[in-house]
Amino acid sequence: MPVLASVTLRVRGAVRDVWREAAKFGIVGALAFVMDNGGYNLLVFGLPGGAEGGVMRSAPVQASVIATGTATIFSWVGNRYWTYRHQHREKLTQELTLFLFANIVGVAITAGTVFASRHLLGLESVLSDNVARLFGWGLATLFRFFAYRRYVFVAP
Repeated sequence: MPVLASVTLRVRGAVRDVWREAAKFGIVGALAFVMDNGGYNLLVFGLPGGAEGGVMRSAPVQASVIATGTATIFSWVGNRYWTYRHQHREKLTQELTLFLFANIVGVAITAGTVFASRHLLGLESVLSDNVARLFGWGLATLFRFFAYRRYVFVAP
């Protein structure tokens, strides 16, 4: 019985640690998502009720790059110094490179779901694009969580 109790305690502790890590990862990701989408909308469309639009109303692609870049930097800092604060690599550039690679793969996953919706299923509505993006964000988030855990934020 003591062996079973010991194994149970270890499993329970491991599950608790993963859930805590997943919650922190989710909070950082949700804030980055708000920064990305909110930043884009502020830059392009301005404050709600503003008739003139945002400062980058004529440059939506550049606004998207700025908003996504800012959110990505926030996500890296939040995950490095909060979610995975005890699991830093000694080489910061290697960690950042792996982080950016994981995020590029995540963007490709999201774009892939939109591609599949449009070109394989022939769906072209606003609703179908947003459903495809939400599905893609979900898959990309799972990919990032496991990639960060396994490859990016790994203690030396």
